[in-house]
Amino acid sequence: MKERFFAYVDERQRRYIDQLGEAVAIPSVSSQLDTHLPDIQKMMEYAANFIQRLGGQWELRDNPDGTSERPLPPLLLGHFPVDPRKKTVCVYGHLDVQPAHIDDGWDSEPFVLTERDGKLFGRGSTDDKGPALSWLWVIEAHKELGIDLPVNIKILYEGMEEYGSEGLFTFIRDEHDKFLGDVDFFCISDNYWIGKSKPCLTYGLRGLAYFELIVQGCEQDLHSGNMGGAVHEAMTDLIRLMGTLVDSQGRILIEGVMDDVKPVTPEEEAFYDPIEFDVESFKEEAKVKSISNKLLHGNKKDLLMARWRFPTLSLHGIEGAFSGSGAKTVIPAKVKGKFSMRLVPDQDPVRIEQVVRAHIAREFEKLNSPNKVELNMLHGAKSWLSSPDHPNYAAAAAAIQTVFQTTPDYTREGGSIPITTAFEEATGMNALLLPIGACDDMAHSQNEKYNITNLMNGIKVLGMYLHELGKIGGPKPSSCRCIPLTEEELMVPGAFMKGFRCKCEM
Repeated sequence: MKERFFAYVDERQRRYIDQLGEAVAIPSVSSQLDTHLPDIQKMMEYAANFIQRLGGQWELRDNPDGTSERPLPPLLLGHFPVDPRKKTVCVYGHLDVQPAHIDDGWDSEPFVLTERDGKLFGRGSTDDKGPALSWLWVIEAHKELGIDLPVNIKILYEGMEEYGSEGLFTFIRDEHDKFLGDVDFFCISDNYWIGKSKPCLTYGLRGLAYFELIVQGCEQDLHSGNMGGAVHEAMTDLIRLMGTLVDSQGRILIEGVMDDVKPVTPEEEAFYDPIEFDVESFKEEAKVKSISNKLLHGNKKDLLMARWRFPTLSLHGIEGAFSGSGAKTVIPAKVKGKFSMRLVPDQDPVRIEQVVRAHIAREFEKLNSPNKVELNMLHGAKSWLSSPDHPNYAAAAAAIQTVFQTTPDYTREGGSIPITTAFEEATGMNALLLPIGACDDMAHSQNEKYNITNLMNGIKVLGMYLHELGKIGGPKPSSCRCIPLTEEELMVPGAFMKGFRCKCEM
């Protein structure tokens, strides 16, 4: 089967590139619904028609958060049932994209897929239209080759991922026991390798706590020549407060933030040793090599742990201050400082808000300022951590071994993908992050691209992954109704794995 499938995929490279070009040509920009809602609808219909041609069941479900005053793109539900006794995987993807214009610094039109040096440049090529279409190409290959799908496949594609996934979390909450009720595994291909050549599997993501710190000193902006030296300036207080949050070496200065961070275990530390990662190349990727040629950490393990394993705090900007070109001698009346923290397992955004609020109160009191200060947490999301030992991950690792003849790196990421936590919390089933794009694909940036080799090998990996899932024995995790394991039973090696927390797997 493998040889026939690989040969089929190889023969259709030009067809895949042409179809990806059709998708990229649809400017499905979700942050600009006023002008691009029809384009997102068109993109969703494009994928729905593809599912229909393949003989799958499909539905364009009205977005549950949409209103008549503010309509939102629908959700695309697809289903390729094989056998209710077989395992079911739900694959997630998004068909919306970030804004792009050639004047932003693109070397070619962003909504025209352009091939250069084995790379496919275009907005959405790697994020996420290429991976999303790849699942349909895998199903198409099985259909045309007469190979039975080894598992039931459900498809969940959205059109608002780049603008907060409005409606998706409501759908997951409402459909956890309906459309998602028989799902045994989730697979998401919406992130990237840590390098350019070696595949990886991602088992952890940091959470987020995003804050807005507001200081107001007067009713309106003032002339610094007339009022400087006479009033308590809001900007001065804000700069002083933000300077108490983190130092120049990246150390968080807020008391209590690190209290819930667990120490690194030897088993966890061992995951970092085989990871293919070059510190000098990362300097170029981070665009610091020609400026300082320095990073906060000089070795691979410490640098990766700082990016993935430990919390960080970043200062993002100040709203309300003069930021234009030239000079303006103004005292801002009200300024807003923006900063965020990336959180790790066991850090609760609610508690983080409490310790940050207490810190700001203490530090503001030290300023002896009469100005008004306000702290708002604009967004909070928990981190996510899975187990590389889960059968879902083992299936993906075996697929990568088949296609690339190598064991994947097991990585965590510093960013947040809330959909992973939403799937797992709603259903209790395991979610896998299976990236197929390279680290230099420049998603969200100018000249976003998708390597042709990643496109082709990605299709092969996804196909092999389905067949590895089909080999997993035991009952369907989604249908198991065993009594939860006791504390003693949980001590049995391998007993506790999401989706396999049952006596019948003991």
